[in-house]
Amino acid sequence: MSTLIAATSDVRRKVESGERITSADALWLWKNASDEELRELATMVRARFHEPASCTYMLMRIVNYTNVCVAQCDYCAFYKLPGQEGGYVLSQEAVFAKLDELLELGGDLAAFNGGFNPHLPLSYYCELFAAIRARYGDKLEFYALTIAEFMYLADHAKLSYAETAKRFKDAGVRWITGGGSEILTEDFRKRHSKFKYTVAQYFEAQAAIVASGLKTTATMVIGFDETIAERLEHLERTRAFQDETGGLASFLCWTYKPYFTQIGGIEITTGEYLRHLALSRIYLDNVPRIRTSVLTQNERALEGLLYGADDFDLPIEDEVTQKAGATINLQFEKVLQVARELGFTPEYRHVALGHPPPPSPPVLSGSKSS
Repeated sequence: MSTLIAATSDVRRKVESGERITSADALWLWKNASDEELRELATMVRARFHEPASCTYMLMRIVNYTNVCVAQCDYCAFYKLPGQEGGYVLSQEAVFAKLDELLELGGDLAAFNGGFNPHLPLSYYCELFAAIRARYGDKLEFYALTIAEFMYLADHAKLSYAETAKRFKDAGVRWITGGGSEILTEDFRKRHSKFKYTVAQYFEAQAAIVASGLKTTATMVIGFDETIAERLEHLERTRAFQDETGGLASFLCWTYKPYFTQIGGIEITTGEYLRHLALSRIYLDNVPRIRTSVLTQNERALEGLLYGADDFDLPIEDEVTQKAGATINLQFEKVLQVARELGFTPEYRHVALGHPPPPSPPVLSGSKSS
């Protein structure tokens, strides 16, 4: 038996039996497995969580409440420095108008994403989120901030992560998402976001969020200058965190948009994105939902359902990615029809109502990351 056939057989055996693959296995798959093989293995893992022809989606809006930020990430085309022309902060009334429009369009999930604005105290956020919860109740759910913003606010207010999480929970917050992760390696952050927090600090904050009873997610952005080794390190750290806390409701990967950014670059192909999505599904054997990015891949993101993904959102706005070149299609039925033509039956997922309920994790061979 050739070495290639033997290696293929070994990895396939692991996936079929539910045994956890290693980083070395994942690297081998990336270098040697065909698209068809990755699709098959990812679909195999997907089936442990979801019915083969099922998928879920959400209609959501990302509310960019401010564009003032001191992080100065070189891959961002959105931010303005304090005092720079064009900087803004949304009032509560402006936020409500955006949320009302979302509800009118049939959506019920908003996500808040802005930046490290030194002029906004913790009270701005707590008052805003408390007002949203009082005004909308369970008609609308919201992802309050990203972990990166959460960390900045805790640091700015001189509070522990645990105390900051409590403040948000008391204000009616239920979710703080895993945004701001990009690629979770220290080298990547030194190259591109040196004023952001370290990887160790990121997971420390996320652990405090989970411990407080708030819900969270995992995210990843690919297509910068990261190496395959860095991508795998990100996946390994995510899987290990899920082993330790069980707090990750989903994993969303999207692609870097290089237009109008400091570092520029060329977008990776959809084919590369789909292969990475499949590898993520195979590797993250303890995360129930893998989400594909309509925001950055448009209708072709739905092909991700064939590569292990089971969930997606239909966005109506996100200035951060739109400033860097993302385009948004408001013809929602057209996008959903793509999923149907691929053989899937999309069902709306109400985050606030918990419907449909999150899938239970499968029983795995080996409980800790290897």
